[in-house]
Amino acid sequence: MNKNISNHRPLTENSNQYFFERKFISISSEDRDITKYPNSAEFEMLLPQEYLNVASARLYSWSFPSNYNVFSSTYFNVTITFKFNKLYNPGENAFSDILTEGIFAALYYNSNNEIVTNIEAGFYNPEQMATELTNRFNYAVTKVITNFFNDPSLWNGSDYSAAKVLFDNSSGYDRFVIVFNAVSLKLWFGNTADQFILTNTSSAYFTKVVVSANCLRRNQLPEFSNWGLPSFLGFTRCDATSYSVEQYLQMIPDGPEKVDFNITGSVPRFFYGDVKLGDDGYWLLPTLPGAVVTFIEPPFKINFMGPAYMYMEIDGWNCIDETSPYNLSLYTIQNNQTNGIVNSSFAKIAIPTTPIAQWFDLDSRGPYKYWNPPAERLSKIKVKLRYHNGVIAQMGLFDYSFTLELSILKPQQERIYSIVDSDGLTQRQGFDSRFM
Repeated sequence: MNKNISNHRPLTENSNQYFFERKFISISSEDRDITKYPNSAEFEMLLPQEYLNVASARLYSWSFPSNYNVFSSTYFNVTITFKFNKLYNPGENAFSDILTEGIFAALYYNSNNEIVTNIEAGFYNPEQMATELTNRFNYAVTKVITNFFNDPSLWNGSDYSAAKVLFDNSSGYDRFVIVFNAVSLKLWFGNTADQFILTNTSSAYFTKVVVSANCLRRNQLPEFSNWGLPSFLGFTRCDATSYSVEQYLQMIPDGPEKVDFNITGSVPRFFYGDVKLGDDGYWLLPTLPGAVVTFIEPPFKINFMGPAYMYMEIDGWNCIDETSPYNLSLYTIQNNQTNGIVNSSFAKIAIPTTPIAQWFDLDSRGPYKYWNPPAERLSKIKVKLRYHNGVIAQMGLFDYSFTLELSILKPQQERIYSIVDSDGLTQRQGFDSRFM
């Protein structure tokens, strides 16, 4: 059977010549489907057109809001626990006072129990954190005492009715004093009468206290550095016990002369100036007869800056290999291989400002995602912004924008040009169209 195979439109042979084009795409998070993606840190959207033969892509410029929370239940760093190990006993100090005796009874009954308190989520400067912790510690103890006074079955045959009335009409427990040393950049924890322990080894950090936040923290990787609020306040994972000045001096191997910068008599002192107006640096003074003040100086400075970098993931575009926080697991115990992630993110974005602000940046040397052979077509992107520990960034109601740069190869037909300059003086034949 004969077939007519004539073709009036013959295929043009590929000349393997391409025109290189840089194409920029501006993407705004406010253009996403907000009902489907309420958090602007995660969304998927269609691109304005299909981009063909894409050889590479990178993040060209961006604008992000700086309104993150350094402290949040999502990040597991709003909880701190403590307990008392030696209480002020008015009887031992020949002090007869109904209210003080009732407070001693209430705290003695709960002396073996850890007291858990949570700070408000957000961003703090050092003075705000000192005030927050002072109020939270005192309020947590006030609740313990109130619960004791409200349950006569705990009174063990004694009558604390009068103490209850006096306590209800008072401002509550107020012996904790926490201040910020602006020179050493450390928070000092003190109590005007009772000795206490910050229980940084408490199992509460890993069990019931975090149950309510587990669903929020499903993406967070285990960490050894940022393990809870005390790590941001300058503490290690060891319990920290408060000491009197006498006990503190005995711990100094080189003698008292090495600590005269913060010790005067029987109380600590900041010689650089007032903590509160007019206190002349005496921030912790006894308030009860015969009471001995105790205090804790953290071994390290505070860390309230929050994450230094944010990572952008784009499905199918990721090109950056990333190390992962070390953690104890069957994998890390049984071999010495890395637990890092290959092609974990598309871009790494520095966070140069603290809340609340807006920052703009442009990176001319950022990492590229290469496709070889070129990607046939790109029509949509799926974006996720996260921190190094895996927690999704929370932008709140703030939107952001960024620009992507695509390198596109457009196939070209081979052409030979005859070019004459404007004066008609020279003629060049066979001029390559790529140099036009």
